[in-house]
Parts: sequence; C-alpha cells; structure tokens
Amino acid sequence: MKNTVVVPYTGTPEQENELKEWLIENKDMQGLTMPALQKAQEIFGYLPRAAQTIISEHTGVSLEELYGIATFYSMFRLYPVGDYKISVCMGTACYVKNSQNILDKLEVLLKIKEGETTPDGKFSLESCRCIGACGLAPVIMINEDVYGRLTGDELEGILAKY
Repeated sequence: MKNTVVVPYTGTPEQENELKEWLIENKDMQGLTMPALQKAQEIFGYLPRAAQTIISEHTGVSLEELYGIATFYSMFRLYPVGDYKISVCMGTACYVKNSQNILDKLEVLLKIKEGETTPDGKFSLESCRCIGACGLAPVIMINEDVYGRLTGDELEGILAKY
C-alpha cells in the first residue's frame, strides 16, 4: 500500500471558473463525464477533489463515481505532478538489466514511492513500460532527458542537476 504524500491544493479561482464555464458550455454533451475529467486535468494538471466536486455539482455524477472513473483509467492523476517527472523504464530490456534496482534506489533517494510526488513538488516518480531506448538499458527519463546504461551509482549526480 502506498503512503501518499499529501500536497496542499493550489488551484486558483480562475482555474475553478474556467472549469465551471466549460461545464456550462458543454452541459448537453453526450457522455460529459470523461471529457469533463479530462478538461479538469488539463486545467489543474491533476484531478484535485475541488475539481471533482465542481464536476459532480454540474453533472449530477457522485464524487464516488468520479473517483472510481479517475482511479480506473491510468491517464488520470489524483495528485500533482512534480516539476520533474522521472520515468523508470520497466520494459523487457531494462527490466532484465535491473531497472527495478534503479527504481528502488530512486525511491530511497527521493523518499517517495512510485506514483508519488516529493512534498516540495519538485519530483514525481513513476515506472513505464518502454521508453524506446532498449540499447541503453536500463533507462530513465526526467522530463525529456534520457539517461541510460545506469548502475544506480550515478543517480545522486543526475538528480543534483535538477
């Protein structure tokens, strides 16, 4: 079970109004729930409870149902993404070259688990299936920067760049 780091809600009234206006403009849209969640994530960067509450109030869909949808689909995030998104490749080539050890070491260095964001909002950590750099296995990406042929010893230096 993950110990999720709670990050305070930082949404603005402008973001909330943008979502409300979009919901009003699109109130007659067939199957509004999914597009509304996608729009909220586009506006806020994730799906804070405040955004889900706004959607619930405008659509009549319960918070429980919205939460169920948001947790079922991997495209939705319930927590903000850090300024630097670290993706650890767990594709076959990377996995056989110990990418799990890279993920484990990053969890220790960042003091978070996979799927979490550091309390300062700087780093998010996740695993992914393939980055497409199998010849460099094991590989991580930090935003758009790719680091390959990792042993784990270089991770502190890589993180220090950010």
